[in-house]
Amino acid sequence: MENSDASIFTNYQLTNHSYIMQTDRLLTKPHYPILDGLRGVASVVVVAFHLLEAHSTSHLDQVINHGYLAVDFFFLLSGFVIGYAYDDRWGKMSVGDFFKRRLVRLQPMVVMGSIVGALCFYFQDSVLWPGIHNVPMWQLVMIMLIGFTLIPIPISMDIRGWQEMHPLDGPGWSLFFEYIANILYGAFIRKFSKTVLWILVVVAGAALIHLAVTSPNGDVIGGWTVNAEQLRIGFTRVMYPFFAGLLLFRAGKLAQVKYAFFWCSLLLVVVLAMPRIGGADHLWMNGLYDSLSIIFIFPLIIFLGAGGTITGKRAKGICTFLGDISYPVYITHYPIIYIYTGWVANKKLSLQQAYPVALLAFLASIVLAYVCLKFYDEPVRAWLKRKVSVK
Repeated sequence: MENSDASIFTNYQLTNHSYIMQTDRLLTKPHYPILDGLRGVASVVVVAFHLLEAHSTSHLDQVINHGYLAVDFFFLLSGFVIGYAYDDRWGKMSVGDFFKRRLVRLQPMVVMGSIVGALCFYFQDSVLWPGIHNVPMWQLVMIMLIGFTLIPIPISMDIRGWQEMHPLDGPGWSLFFEYIANILYGAFIRKFSKTVLWILVVVAGAALIHLAVTSPNGDVIGGWTVNAEQLRIGFTRVMYPFFAGLLLFRAGKLAQVKYAFFWCSLLLVVVLAMPRIGGADHLWMNGLYDSLSIIFIFPLIIFLGAGGTITGKRAKGICTFLGDISYPVYITHYPIIYIYTGWVANKKLSLQQAYPVALLAFLASIVLAYVCLKFYDEPVRAWLKRKVSVK
């Protein structure tokens, strides 16, 4: 979940992108505006998915039923963007430089997500989390500071009751696995030939299918708890999409499609909003849907989106805005979701009764993300780049 970063321009050329040769300094690569926009579309869908989740009785009747797959889409998109941003610059960049760039890009909002989660924590006291008011301030502050590092906490330190590795900001689990994928790429997978990368992706894809179709719930949901079962889910969910995205980038051939942003956005929303497949009697069918969506449909969306073009200031502005807020929305919205979910549980409200507040929570998530972006994330990243000499 990140924007393209600075890069050494070489004689390398991608379809629709011509680069200026510079040998004395690092320049900024142009973004794929459609991919930026798609990241934003997925982030907005995630917010809606989590709000509606408060009104479901099980995974079977969840509205926007497959919204959880947005995480897998983010992983795949990240793999593609990492390849685009860094594959051609290793002759001029060390592994340490790579890790510094990733930390500068991702870590400021990790810190902000933990801060927002701490500020909202006591407002989430409800029948769902009846122990919140018993959590002492010192313990809350300790968990917030650990959250700054993205180090997962064990179940014994959970202060909410959902067994989350990041109880102040649930989505932090996916950033934890994103970091692991970045470490694997920077340490050695970047050196893999296309053949070896293919083998890794095929094996990871087989593991993903097995996980999905044998899951007790018939899906790929999970990855946020520090135990063997959940860690297996998290590693399985990141390994295929992240490195399939890298492989997709290295394939180098893109298709030019008219109105690519519209069609890709529509396809992405349809995949995420699809009702549950197979019902309670055939859970494996939904697992098959999950895995095939990740393995085939998401790469297709990124393939078409990367090759598409945006014309017109309004369309470019929409994609830029969605891309800019995508990461801040994802990493800061969940504390608001906790408050809303607890309120719904306390009042025992249906969606029809609660929708005005749900809409307010949705808008608040977007506004909060934009404020964090403009008044915190962008200035802090600019300052960090100067301090650690990241160009």
